[in-house]
Amino acid sequence: MKIALGSDHRGRTVKAEVISLLKGIKIPFNDFGSYDQEPVDYPDIARLVGEAVASGEYQRGILVCGTGIGVCIAANKIKGIRAATCYQDSTLERDIVVKRGVRTALLLLVGLFWR
Repeated sequence: MKIALGSDHRGRTVKAEVISLLKGIKIPFNDFGSYDQEPVDYPDIARLVGEAVASGEYQRGILVCGTGIGVCIAANKIKGIRAATCYQDSTLERDIVVKRGVRTALLLLVGLFWR
């Protein structure tokens, strides 16, 4: 499984933690940005990650922004993408299982401000 990652400028620190975790468990990934503190438009990053997953090149995606709501809306506009926002690590497994039920969630969105 390959994972597409992305964040806006606010989510870079959490994305760095995800990258560290993925490296530790040897899951291949690609970081689609952002790469520095310069403000970016989260829909641009959501589009890059969403299209990478929708194309089949990546099997799942993870996006991080301030609340997770904006990237969720932006990603769900891409044909073939079903994105779900998760706010607590204690419910992460349940959220993915429930949201993957009939309508497979291909992207997980994390809100930085809810951490």
